[in-house]
Amino acid sequence: MITLQNIEETEKFAVIIGEVANPGDNLILTGELSAGKTTLTKGIAKGLGIYQRVKSPTYTIIREYLDGRLPLYHMDVYRIETGAWDLGLDEYFEGEGLCVIEWGRQLEDAVPLDYLELVIEKDPEDENKRLLNLRDFGPYANAFKKRIEDRWEQYNE
Repeated sequence: MITLQNIEETEKFAVIIGEVANPGDNLILTGELSAGKTTLTKGIAKGLGIYQRVKSPTYTIIREYLDGRLPLYHMDVYRIETGAWDLGLDEYFEGEGLCVIEWGRQLEDAVPLDYLELVIEKDPEDENKRLLNLRDFGPYANAFKKRIEDRWEQYNE
């Protein structure tokens, strides 16, 4: 469990994710409304060297940002109830960029084969504090998780 004390720490953690991401990494962001999923994605973009405005893809399902070290494919699948396979998301999951998928557990059997899930919880006593749990599903996700944790540990030394 990782505790982020404020918005500045949350942004720094997100930048680290972008800095250590490799082509083909898949990150599912799980958390209640206003937990910080889009805020994290903005920091991830910054860590990838993407400085254009990152907006939530709630109504478009996916936004592509191609100007960084790696492409960022930002997805919000909250509104998808059926037919996830028909969207062709697997082409993104297996591509050369980083996929960040808000509400990704809703994809059910259409989730990537190998992914890292970042579960975000709001602290009930401090609206700026976040509790994070990284759960890896597959060997690439495990390596991604280790890169994030190692860099976060270096940052906090």
